[in-house]
Amino acid sequence: MTHDPDIIPAEPGTLTRFRRMLMADKFALAAVIFLTIVVLMAILGPMLLDASAQRQNLRGRNAPPFDLDQGWLMILGADALGRPLLSRIVVAAQNTIMVAAGAVVFSALTGTLLGLLAGYSGPRTSQVILRMADVIMSFPSLLLAVIVLYVLGPSVVNLIIVLAITRIPVYLRTTRAEVLEIRERMFVQAAQVMGASRWRIAMRHILPVVFPTLMTIATLDFAFVMLAESALSFLGIGIQPPDITWGLMISQGRQYLTTAWWLSFWPGLAIILTTLSLNLLSNWLRIALDPTQRWRLEMKGRRS
Repeated sequence: MTHDPDIIPAEPGTLTRFRRMLMADKFALAAVIFLTIVVLMAILGPMLLDASAQRQNLRGRNAPPFDLDQGWLMILGADALGRPLLSRIVVAAQNTIMVAAGAVVFSALTGTLLGLLAGYSGPRTSQVILRMADVIMSFPSLLLAVIVLYVLGPSVVNLIIVLAITRIPVYLRTTRAEVLEIRERMFVQAAQVMGASRWRIAMRHILPVVFPTLMTIATLDFAFVMLAESALSFLGIGIQPPDITWGLMISQGRQYLTTAWWLSFWPGLAIILTTLSLNLLSNWLRIALDPTQRWRLEMKGRRS
């Protein structure tokens, strides 16, 4: 069979290119696999293991890990009330991920819209928005969350709102800085000459350029918010029993650290592995979404 030199091979689709780039980075691939497992735990865990996570067995209080005499659910041991830690970690994934995801989505949407408005509007509007961000940033985020949750009371909704508010300035300032640079480019000026409205230019022409940067920040921010939620639960002002999160499990196990270390170790390990995976994925996204750097991953993908 002969090949026509005039025929140019078709470029692979976007999904195919990203799959090849992901396969080229083994650490990012492992991170995606682990995060997929965590998401499945958050979705399916309460439906499958909620009953066992709440079932008490006082005879099995603080049972050590890797003792399978009482069933495979006891592979990670049991807590102070004899409840299997494996079941509780799987069930707790839903609240942990839901709080982090809700806060990141809310803060990213709000901060991005305010950043677009601040970067592509008049100086007066921009200054008002920036001063609002300065007010939020003037308070330490964890201290602000502690004060608000103490006044309003700990709940999932209040926790999401507080954590989201503290993260809005990150997206706002990043978006505004990007918009100030992008709005001077030729394609934006061409859209203005063609009579496109400011809203259309911001959403149709500027936002797609800013989006890769925001995706990278959101991935990192997800890990930060999850750690903040764990810290608040550890302090006792986060999610309250009977609801559970990984941070609350660590808090409940701290009084047994010298006699039953596994009560805090396993949920702490889940937090560490999840945040590590998010950081690895963020690093991969930073390269994969940057046209000037993604060639490195594409070259690795072709070799493999």
